[in-house]
Amino acid sequence: MNELFKEISSNPFTVSLDMIPLLDYEQFCDQTAGMLKDESQHCVAYYAVETQDTLKLICCIADDRDHSFRLFSSRLSDAKTTVRSLSKEIPQLHVYEREVHENYGVVFEGHPWLKPVRYPHNRASGASIMDNYPFYRIEGEELHEVGVGPVHAGVIEPGHFRFICNGEKVLHLEIQLGYQHRGVERLLSETRSGIKRCVLCDNIVGDTSVGYAFSYARIIESLAGIQPSVAIQIERCIGLELERIAVHIGDTAALCGDVAYQLGQVVCEALRTEVINTTQFWCGNRFGKGLVRPGGTNYKMTAGVADRILIVLKNVGKRFADVSERIYSLQSVLARFEDIGQVTRQQALSTGAVGMAARTCGIRRDIRWSHPDQYYRDISFEPVVLETGDVLARGLLRVKEVSESINLISGLIADWRNQTDEHSVPDYNCSLRADSFALSLAEGWRGEICHSAITDGSGNIVHYKVKDPSFHNWMALALAVRNQEISDFPVCNKSFNLSYCGNDL
Repeated sequence: MNELFKEISSNPFTVSLDMIPLLDYEQFCDQTAGMLKDESQHCVAYYAVETQDTLKLICCIADDRDHSFRLFSSRLSDAKTTVRSLSKEIPQLHVYEREVHENYGVVFEGHPWLKPVRYPHNRASGASIMDNYPFYRIEGEELHEVGVGPVHAGVIEPGHFRFICNGEKVLHLEIQLGYQHRGVERLLSETRSGIKRCVLCDNIVGDTSVGYAFSYARIIESLAGIQPSVAIQIERCIGLELERIAVHIGDTAALCGDVAYQLGQVVCEALRTEVINTTQFWCGNRFGKGLVRPGGTNYKMTAGVADRILIVLKNVGKRFADVSERIYSLQSVLARFEDIGQVTRQQALSTGAVGMAARTCGIRRDIRWSHPDQYYRDISFEPVVLETGDVLARGLLRVKEVSESINLISGLIADWRNQTDEHSVPDYNCSLRADSFALSLAEGWRGEICHSAITDGSGNIVHYKVKDPSFHNWMALALAVRNQEISDFPVCNKSFNLSYCGNDL
């Protein structure tokens, strides 16, 4: 073991707590900064855990080049202490440090943006409330502020957007979240019921039920030393790709709606319905809730289900390709998409963007390629990467990924037909490894979903951490609308389609 970090080559992984190197804080900072100056590495987890009367910082960095993880930690003498901030040097860490500050009162000296992230009920400072959020201000008689939300005209979740504008041009957007106080992480660590944790994870982010259940199942299996059958691994990948297809087609409909292209909207809405109805045919729920469970499945795929999926996807794939060609050759649509809401490659790297937000800026960041799990390890996969970082790129990426996912599913079903293993039922009460840290990554349709857990000496989960891709990508959206017309915000926002509830855990 390297004395400065524990290197792990598998996703998911479990290590004993005493195997995680403990550095003094200056070493911790220097090592973190040194690693993250390499563009092939990014931080997937960095948070604080209370241990007796001290605070332990845990950091995990993923290396896309050699497909490994580097895990290490540090200890602070007490919670409300002042330490050096890394955010000026490594901007992608700003949101991690903000969260530690909000939860435990640690002051990161020199942090340029030490503001609340989600207002948990047990935050360190009860005086930090919605009404005194420290919005950034620019003085000038020609400038005005526009506030939108937290209650919106559409049926969406709560979030507040504060624009500073010069006429119609947006100079700055600040996004204030944290209106939902669900206590997901606390519930996951407090319950001793495996089935309750499964149901919770199905519902953390409703449009990514399969992705969250996938990551949760894998972390439990890692802690329990279980490897599901090859058939179940394939089925999980099929479920994840069906979810990706459905959301990408639905988002294409929403993009068309925002630029008043009704034909594209209604056709894509109908196609999305066909895909989610196919998921319902498989497991009884259009969003795939209940499909993925630790150790086994209650809804094993059958030949009939496999045939239905292939028939639907052949039809949907052809019709979506036809309507997409119309959408992305129509001048009135292209005029509203091209060069709108552009994020540069450097901005995406600085914000720690993941998933679609990164891949549309020329960054090859996809867990299915960099840290593959389950049957993704056994297939040749190359992520779709575009360069322009605008609404058009985020729209076109969806089209390309739908085609790619349909091809993936066809190959996965062909491989599934060659499996003869018997049906394994879920194990909700498996014994978990004691005094351990585990981490699991899955590539949801938005990007990487990270679950991590810590167990005590009896193998009970005592700390659980969830990270949605939106945790990083909200800042990318804020940068995307700078110097744009404020009327471009709705289509720009829809092109990211970030999660409010994925942030407000």
